Amino acid sequence: MIPERRRQFLEQWTAEKYHRLLRVLEERSRTIIPFRVCETPCFLPAALTRALITAGGELIRQLQEPAYRQASEAAIPAQFRAPNEAARPLFVQVDFGLVRDVDGNVSPKLVEMQGFPSLYAFQSVLTDTYCEVYGLHHAAFPDYRHMLRKAILGGHAPENVVLLEIDPRHQKTLCDFQITEDWFGVRAVCMTQVRKRGNRLFYERDGIEVPIRRIYNRAITDEQVRRKIQPGFAWSDDLDVEWAGHPNYYFRISKFSLPYLRHPSVPETRFLNSFAGWPDDLEEWVLKPLYSFAGIGVNVGPARAALDAIPAAERASWILQRRCRFAPVIETPSGPTQAEIRVMYIWLDELHAVATLMRMGRGKMMGVDHNKNMDWVGASAGLWIPD
Repeated sequence: MIPERRRQFLEQWTAEKYHRLLRVLEERSRTIIPFRVCETPCFLPAALTRALITAGGELIRQLQEPAYRQASEAAIPAQFRAPNEAARPLFVQVDFGLVRDVDGNVSPKLVEMQGFPSLYAFQSVLTDTYCEVYGLHHAAFPDYRHMLRKAILGGHAPENVVLLEIDPRHQKTLCDFQITEDWFGVRAVCMTQVRKRGNRLFYERDGIEVPIRRIYNRAITDEQVRRKIQPGFAWSDDLDVEWAGHPNYYFRISKFSLPYLRHPSVPETRFLNSFAGWPDDLEEWVLKPLYSFAGIGVNVGPARAALDAIPAAERASWILQRRCRFAPVIETPSGPTQAEIRVMYIWLDELHAVATLMRMGRGKMMGVDHNKNMDWVGASAGLWIPD
């Protein structure tokens, strides 16, 4: 998005450098990267970066207001409501698409928010590897790894902290888990391998049963339900454990939040059960289930029949969001490409934006399934370019 930087990058880009990027990423994550990594990072102008960070922070703080806190009680299913909730989320992701206004200016529009950890370790390595392989520079956050260590470990010994997942060895995010272990000594543990005695949790590490003092929670509850996974504890148990990312925020800060937000970056969003009749311009709307992951169930431009088919009793669990048509602002050898930007936050004493995760695509949606058999698309990094 900085034309001169884009031109310089394309002039020095080679397929050999790209293949080296992939090799280095696999070496550093000790695994095969199962998703497509884009050939290019994205150069983010300072003004746009500031706008994204500011908008994300304002949206996060809106969701801390007492009225929303009360409303979002309804978002947490009883079986997944964990006690001892933190006063604020530790990890928050805010996803923006870039659209053009009537004057041709590019501005961010909210796609969704998540009160849940993202690829904090892998994204840092991806950004650094782009810079190393292609000889690039950007304004990195100076204390990032120290801040992430503090957020994940919370002062505990690494062996007493686990990264909780479902079958972590077979998750697409294994690359992030491996780097997290290399950085901090925290291992990924399947929730079925956790054992409960009294109100304490334990896991086996190198043949020894070890107590769990803190959980870096990466387990997606709708995946648990879909796969009928039975963990070694109940989310509603009053456990003697700290949460690095309290489970309730997965529900509190989610698609459920979108109809409550009031901000220039937020497209009109309503719960499906609030409509007396369907909009006439359904091709300009997106239907989304409240609790799904990786775009499962999202319907762009839904037909009336699709809306009618959702039982009235279930419509409170769906939203309609006015469609934002992403602007193809990234020039590539395969044509202009769209970008979705995730601003990643850690909230310790203060709320800090620490990284940007990018998705590049030319399909109807930004997910892998909508960008198959394409090049110059996929996971990428936003390089913050100062003024």
